Amino acid sequence: MNGFSTGEEDSRGPTDQICCLIENGERCAKPAGNASYSKRVQKTVTQRRLNLNIDNSARHIYICDFHKMIIQCARNKRRRKDSEDDSNETDTDVPEVDLYQLQVNTLRRYKRHYKVPMRQGLNKAQLADALMKHFKTIPVKEKEVVTFFIYTVKTNANKLDQKNGINNDTN
Repeated sequence: MNGFSTGEEDSRGPTDQICCLIENGERCAKPAGNASYSKRVQKTVTQRRLNLNIDNSARHIYICDFHKMIIQCARNKRRRKDSEDDSNETDTDVPEVDLYQLQVNTLRRYKRHYKVPMRQGLNKAQLADALMKHFKTIPVKEKEVVTFFIYTVKTNANKLDQKNGINNDTN
């Protein structure tokens, strides 16, 4: 407003932009989010045979959150199917953890912490795929985890709450 730009306004783009995708011959009318229709996303759409195309008359490549979720779900279903084909076991209500959402530094820190052996110079997608295979092999004793969580909550032993000054003692 005062001529000073934080860059935040510029990165979001105009709020009146609508999704740049055409689904089943009709242009999507939902507001565009911050996800873009990149070459990688386009490849996923083609491989999964989703009926989505970019509108060439659109002046941007931003897609709505609805289509973003459709594309992410298609990618996750493919990954799940591949992992089930590789192993003889089937997942029973195991929630999918999307390591693609993490930053590369976080993925590298995970790799270093668990000493996961892999070659150098992997890109984010390759690193996330390799770490996902390791992540699924970590045994979890659910009853023990839930019990410890409840104990932590009841005793106010959460270190994050103590750091932030949140306490139930101030009644």
